[in-house]
Amino acid sequence: MKLKSGVHHVAYACRDAEATRHFYEDLLGFELVHTEVVKVPDSDSSFRHLFFDLGDGSCIAFFDLHKMGEQPDWRSDVSTGNGLPVWVNHIAFSADESTQEQARLSLEAAGIKPFMDVDHGWCHSQYYLDPNGIMVEFCRDTPGFTVDPQAARAALKQNS
Repeated sequence: MKLKSGVHHVAYACRDAEATRHFYEDLLGFELVHTEVVKVPDSDSSFRHLFFDLGDGSCIAFFDLHKMGEQPDWRSDVSTGNGLPVWVNHIAFSADESTQEQARLSLEAAGIKPFMDVDHGWCHSQYYLDPNGIMVEFCRDTPGFTVDPQAARAALKQNS
């Protein structure tokens, strides 16, 4: 199967819609381009679905839920909330050095320090946590990984 293009959007839950908007729009420059508001008939249940444009027509989106069946103690931190290392579930934005530096300056001005800064050999990544505890990565290929489907499949058979 071949897609028309890449990802349309990826969606997460958010605990605070305004803090999420501030992080993604004000600090990272991803414009809020659409908010869908849905009220469930004959109930007090509703949600807002916020879409932030990533600059290429794709979006990162968030659900702001209100009495949609969520538990009172639900967690938006998709990794640590499930007992996993924080870096497991994350979104990685493609970046160059300039983009990484812009993100670093904007986030540090808001008091947000990088969670990790890692040279993986094939890429250099800067990691941050958004207001929902979701890891956000700015990934710069250096030079990128070698595409090798056969080796990738063979590696699946190796013991970890």
